[in-house]
Amino acid sequence: MVVKIGIIKCGNIGTSPVIDLLLDERADRPNIDTCVIGSGAKMNPEEIEKAVPLMLEMDRDFVVFISPNPGAPGPAKARELLSAADVPAIIIGDAPGLRSKDEMDEQGLGYIIVKADPMIGARREFLDPTEMASFNSDVIKVLALTGAYRVVQNTIDDAVNAVEAGETLELPKVVISRDKAVEAAQFASPYAKAKAMAAYEIATKVADIDVEACFMTKAAEKYIPLVASAHEMIGVAAKLASEARDIEKANNTVVRTPHGGKGQTLSKSVLMEKPE
Repeated sequence: MVVKIGIIKCGNIGTSPVIDLLLDERADRPNIDTCVIGSGAKMNPEEIEKAVPLMLEMDRDFVVFISPNPGAPGPAKARELLSAADVPAIIIGDAPGLRSKDEMDEQGLGYIIVKADPMIGARREFLDPTEMASFNSDVIKVLALTGAYRVVQNTIDDAVNAVEAGETLELPKVVISRDKAVEAAQFASPYAKAKAMAAYEIATKVADIDVEACFMTKAAEKYIPLVASAHEMIGVAAKLASEARDIEKANNTVVRTPHGGKGQTLSKSVLMEKPE
């Protein structure tokens, strides 16, 4: 059986660029068919009203909607449309989504909240396309190497497995905390684990500073250093996450979880062995 997955990208968080790639990293997974629709950088209700109905016209076994702040007007409209549709849906969002958990429960939607997927420093005096790309590359590094992306991978793979087995799809209710992320990473070295924990916590704090700078601070002489400091922090977090992985490499204990020839999740922790 081929499981048909729909992915709607609205705006961008650090998980957005790779969400579909996490499910098929070698582009040869035989048991899924993934279709992606996006609204680009914008996430207003008008864009949502174009993207979501277009996806709902397709024959999908379940839909994943990913955006910043699931409580914002655009994502809230998407949740309304998906809740009314006859297809299971999973919302992926950043830390502000925690405020919408109860609403998503009431709407019959699943969710994955990535706490360390921080808001960018979106001030015109500071943020240009180069800075935007650099920030997102650091966020991707942190979320990949601390284990957060593996939680996302495993959660969606569980949904794939349920559909494939003809079982009732139990929608996830997952908040990716520091401890949940590093548990999924399966660090063998306590020093590597500690560095990954530090990276995750710093990335989480980046969001707080950028929210302060973008929404709570009016004077440019105050908000420009704030967004700059937040971007410096995510760079440090990416460095710590890389150091954590390097420790595991040196010990030949990096856990890898590729998808197998039938779409199943395999595992290995020694570089020269085959995954099983």
